[in-house]
Amino acid sequence: MLRRVETSPRAAARLRPYVIASCAMSLDGRIDNADGPRLILSGPADLDRVDEVRASCDAILVGAGTVRRDDPRLAVRDAGRRAARVAVGLPPSPIRVVLSASGRLAPTARVFAGPGEVVVYRVTPDGGPDLDLAEVLADLADRGVRRLLVEGGTAVHTAFLTAGLVDELHLVVAPFFVGDPAAPAFVGPGHFPHGAGAPLHLAEVRQLDDVVLLRYLAAPSR
Repeated sequence: MLRRVETSPRAAARLRPYVIASCAMSLDGRIDNADGPRLILSGPADLDRVDEVRASCDAILVGAGTVRRDDPRLAVRDAGRRAARVAVGLPPSPIRVVLSASGRLAPTARVFAGPGEVVVYRVTPDGGPDLDLAEVLADLADRGVRRLLVEGGTAVHTAFLTAGLVDELHLVVAPFFVGDPAAPAFVGPGHFPHGAGAPLHLAEVRQLDDVVLLRYLAAPSR
């Protein structure tokens, strides 16, 4: 079931989900090639970890650019994890959420394939730092979303992080450089509340084959 929602300009005072931002990047902070085939940044062990995180969440969110470029399914892959969700009354995979300025996405995109709910929020400006994310999060909370996984891309991660709306950050670092300034980065320029004077708290470091997971918390008590 597809729902399209336009955010309103009013401030959101309601509760919001616990937000986990997740990204894999090269040693120089790039998340893909500038052109050509998609850059592979993690291996089977990390993909399985991400699948486990997806299964623990109520919704997965990406930007329209990620849908157009990567064509993700945003689904839980492991059959056992899907079955475990169904056993406790949840859908096999979380709600798929897309942020888009135009609301126009190809109906053949894989995010629309299969059962489950897809919500497209029409936000403005496209990719800018002033997205009405608080209103989006409040609406998701009203839909029963308590844990939200944000999977990018650059503009979406930048918007969430500069707005101070990320509770937990999962960064996977691949052991190589891209070396192309035109390649998309993990985040763009902006005013980040967690600067040198208010750093994130490192909660975990884990090696997964040849990549390293760095898990940060915005506040140690949450």
